Amino acid sequence: MTDSDVAERAFVLAEMASDDSVTMSVLAGREGRFSQQAPLNDPPVTYLEETEAPVFVLTNGKRGVGRGVKSNTIAPGSDFRTVILVTGRRTLCLVGQNDGDAVVAVPHESVTAVRYSTGFRKHRLVLQTPESAYHCWVHRKTETAVLDEVTDFVDEHTVERPEPVSDDEAVSRVMYRGRPVARDTTNGSSDDRDDSTGSAAGETEEEFTVTYRGQPVDRD
Repeated sequence: MTDSDVAERAFVLAEMASDDSVTMSVLAGREGRFSQQAPLNDPPVTYLEETEAPVFVLTNGKRGVGRGVKSNTIAPGSDFRTVILVTGRRTLCLVGQNDGDAVVAVPHESVTAVRYSTGFRKHRLVLQTPESAYHCWVHRKTETAVLDEVTDFVDEHTVERPEPVSDDEAVSRVMYRGRPVARDTTNGSSDDRDDSTGSAAGETEEEFTVTYRGQPVDRD
């Protein structure tokens, strides 16, 4: 895809989207949602399928995406960021790294529950599947109204009886040009203190408390 093709498709998709979080600049990889810095090695729009369109775009800088527990995080490189594209099919998490962009895709039909928590320095969107949980860190400037809309949208696209992904480990296996990328696991102790609904490092998927529309959610 040439630069002009990238720009044209990014423009069209941004014009189609009803939410203003979807911008041409982010989709074309020219800058992040809350930064002038290009977030990824390759434009986010190039990771979408031919007939796939983003409905919401979420971003974060220092934090990336965690699997199972939030401390098991795939973090962006120092000069990159994270872009999360919520489409009609899946939540596509793109993490810019020095050796290439890491990709984590969670299909909506594999989601059993979706929720978010808010914090002073960052927010967190959590996607639960039958086998694991995915913690998508979100920039603190993202309005809770947008997080409400995202959770409602994903919830509306879930199925009554979600089945595990055929290879649930594969959905979280970070791939770059067909090869697995090693995951950077940290305890995240300094950042976790700023998560208003987070728990200590080492939490399990069942242990953290989250809020939905400002109220605690009982996972049972």
